[in-house]
Amino acid sequence: MPPPPLNRLLVLSNGHGEDLIAQRILQALGSRRPDVEIRVLPLVGLGEAFAAAEAAGQLQRIGPQLRLPSGGFSNQSLRGLVRDLAAGLPLLSWRQWQLVRRWARQGDPLLAVGDLLPLLLAWSGGGRFGFIGTPKSDYTWASAGPPNWGATPLADSYHRCKGSEWDRWEWALMGSRRCRLVAVRDRLTARGLRRHGVAALAPGNPMLDGFPQAPLPAWLASQRRLILLAGSRLPEALGNARRLLECLALWQPNQPATALLASGSTPTAQAWQDLLAQAGFTPEAPAAEVATTGATASWRLGRLTVLLGQHSFTRWAGWAELGLATAGTATEQLVGLGVPALSLPGRGPQFKAGFARRQSRLLGGAVQPCSSPQQLVDRLRQLLADPSERARLAAIGRRRMGPSGGSAQLAALVEQRLLG
Repeated sequence: MPPPPLNRLLVLSNGHGEDLIAQRILQALGSRRPDVEIRVLPLVGLGEAFAAAEAAGQLQRIGPQLRLPSGGFSNQSLRGLVRDLAAGLPLLSWRQWQLVRRWARQGDPLLAVGDLLPLLLAWSGGGRFGFIGTPKSDYTWASAGPPNWGATPLADSYHRCKGSEWDRWEWALMGSRRCRLVAVRDRLTARGLRRHGVAALAPGNPMLDGFPQAPLPAWLASQRRLILLAGSRLPEALGNARRLLECLALWQPNQPATALLASGSTPTAQAWQDLLAQAGFTPEAPAAEVATTGATASWRLGRLTVLLGQHSFTRWAGWAELGLATAGTATEQLVGLGVPALSLPGRGPQFKAGFARRQSRLLGGAVQPCSSPQQLVDRLRQLLADPSERARLAAIGRRRMGPSGGSAQLAALVEQRLLG
């Protein structure tokens, strides 16, 4: 007689984008197995992406939480690592490991979402676990980099020799007999891991789930349409937002245009309004048709209108012709919906030149980094005047990100391999 299915699951995720991906999968899992008791342990930050599901009683956040100064990107700079260590990272990691060990000793499975950190923690628990590897893709070394952005021959040669962006110690953890599921973001990456004995799958990309097919409002159809994505990690997002608004002020379109400023809980609406005022925009009463879009404020500079809407990204993303971005996951989602983007890397700690270069390679050039606001505005004008080039980049973005539906497929694998 087979053992009864398990009904408890602990999910580890290490970053805002990883939290969003985990939440999509858990939402699909809840539809399949409403009896499962789900706990989530955000390893970086406070796990705000889980707040709505927690309020609805669908899951519970547990464990110690700490907003790290680096935003979870201490591996990208020594300064960020030092600041995280001073903020209490060693004690935080120790307490998280203790919690994971206690959970695994009870015989309940874990699901790690992210990169090496959650994978290592899940393995160290001593019980069965699954891994969804979100950040790494072999496209980042197999694809050509953006022109005039510097080559990375040593890193490319290193990955080419391995045949995978994942490293040997990560292969070993994924290849553990206790690891019942390994899923990565694309087939190319899965194929590279299978060459090293890791039974990796690429069942679909959950990042493209949850986007409604909202029709484009008729009054917007005749305008040039942009969407701004500044990211959510403070204080970096504020500096990036300021530079993107500088680009808008430089643009000066020769016909009516609307920039959709889709923000999350951070930066706040008040912070955005302060930045808009500093950039020379003037507030105006939103027109009646604007209110139907979910916009909460309207600002104007010449022929350009900026609409501000919190938590409007999923509704607005498909309306844009182009994106101006300094974000990670949201930029990938936008490009996957067929909207090319221009990026403007800053001082970091996340969205620096190296991150922008890697993102462009990951997405096949469907997001193009620019070295200055003026270069971004010049490229913006070129792309808006060239619909065939926008269509070419849109097709590349859709192909690189893959179709929607990945959350349901991953939830079915979690049920089968970890809870079955």
